[in-house]
Amino acid sequence: MAIRIITDSASDIPQETAGEWNIRVIPLKVRFGEEEFLDGVTMTYDKFYARLVESDELPKTSQIPPFEYEEEFRKGVEAGDDVIYLSLSSGVSGCYQSACIAAEEFDGKVHVIDTKQFCISEYIIVQRAVQLRDEGKTAAEIVDIIEEEKKNARVIALFDTLEYLKMGGRISAAAAMAGGVLSIKPVITIEDGEVAVVGKARGSKNGNNMLIQYIDKHGGIDYDKPMCLAYSGLSDDLLVKYKEDSKHLYVDYVEDIPTEHVGATIGTYAGPGAIACAYFHKS
Repeated sequence: MAIRIITDSASDIPQETAGEWNIRVIPLKVRFGEEEFLDGVTMTYDKFYARLVESDELPKTSQIPPFEYEEEFRKGVEAGDDVIYLSLSSGVSGCYQSACIAAEEFDGKVHVIDTKQFCISEYIIVQRAVQLRDEGKTAAEIVDIIEEEKKNARVIALFDTLEYLKMGGRISAAAAMAGGVLSIKPVITIEDGEVAVVGKARGSKNGNNMLIQYIDKHGGIDYDKPMCLAYSGLSDDLLVKYKEDSKHLYVDYVEDIPTEHVGATIGTYAGPGAIACAYFHKS
């Protein structure tokens, strides 16, 4: 009997990485107008941002319906596996509820976890589950550990522009214009499963400093668990600068930090030029 770990593409885990970790990433659907794509499959990262900057309207993502979950869960159960699905936060999507509905068909053989995260903070929780599986933990042990440790997962991000938040109705046009004139960069985190603004920085340098201060203020980084950096858009210049500015945080603990792309779930509202850091804080 094996343990089959499943997650969704809101985790920003590339399909190639999913293969290396021996997990399944179910793609969410991304719609530009009348065209629908599979996130990370038929809609690649580069293609998404190329379309995003050219589009007059933001794309929409749709939750995974129960029947798709049921199909995935059944494959695992019929193979004799214990199935663990780690969902993006129920605070921003109905995927968790859909998965719970589907799991009811399988008499406790499918475990559904609401990570209360998305983007790369969901990524590191999934990676932690993979570590526990590879250490030989049972499905029940993995679920118990993840339910406890997910409380320590953190993400902090700096958006380069307010334009996409305005287009998505998250802020007013006046606030976006004022922010653009003043070069205001919102500093974002996830609290109680939803996006929260924790500060506003004038310029990228001050923004980088706020990210560093946030990590110091919230318990520091547990380097025994996964961490990840990410950027949105087609250039990683801002992330390279952040890594250099924050080098003192990790240089004595790790040789380097894995870097991924911010995908469609957050990229729709962040736009290009965002950077993010996800980690587990020290208990």
